[in-house]
Amino acid sequence: MDNLVIMKEQQAVTTSLQVAETFEKRHDHVLRDLDELKEGVTQNWGDLFWEDTYIHPQNKQSYRMIFMNRDGFTLLAMGFTGKKALEFKLKYIKAFNDMETHIKKQLDMSNLSPELQLMANLVNNMAKQELAQKQLNEKVDSISEIVALNTTDWRKEANALINKVVRVMGNTAEAHKEVRSAIFTEVDRRAGASLETRLTNKRRRMADEGTSKSKRDNLTKVDVISDDKKLVEIYVAVVKEFAIKYGVYKREMAK
Repeated sequence: MDNLVIMKEQQAVTTSLQVAETFEKRHDHVLRDLDELKEGVTQNWGDLFWEDTYIHPQNKQSYRMIFMNRDGFTLLAMGFTGKKALEFKLKYIKAFNDMETHIKKQLDMSNLSPELQLMANLVNNMAKQELAQKQLNEKVDSISEIVALNTTDWRKEANALINKVVRVMGNTAEAHKEVRSAIFTEVDRRAGASLETRLTNKRRRMADEGTSKSKRDNLTKVDVISDDKKLVEIYVAVVKEFAIKYGVYKREMAK
């Protein structure tokens, strides 16, 4: 999702190629939508879009693409529907806002005298260095928190990290299910075992021992993991890796 919007001729723009990649569409379909759109905005087309070409990295041939400003993108994206499309639209809006703010600052700077520009650049660089150091310190602290997870209070700490991963992924029931399923699958792979089978067997043993059905039904794969020290170690390691992989420390820094 990086570089959704770029600066070109002192305005914030994006391209049909970037739109196709972001919204997971074929580029020729995006061009088709733009061609259909052109029929309705013929007089204003030049204010919203302009054509260019790009070199394909594989066959080195030149192909058509279209640049568009914020208004052009808005007209095009109106036809993109769905929850995922809405999420991408919001990210595009933020990217346009950020780029236009950046351009405005650059234009304001160009009106300063050389002496004031130098002073402003020095102050800006100092602020950037301080922010970078602060973010680095917070990043180290957050990663240390993840790495510090051990097997002493593993259930509580692992659950806290998993919940943070779920929040990064949207904090939905589907995300919660997906994250835990992926973690258990990886534990199965590393342990060369099946947590599902062990869970079934554990419930059967408890039934034979006269344990109530409600208590058996409340058992989870984490309960199975707790029976085996090696599984606990594997589970803790996998949860740590997921927390780092999904940028939990970045989420903590953004708070």
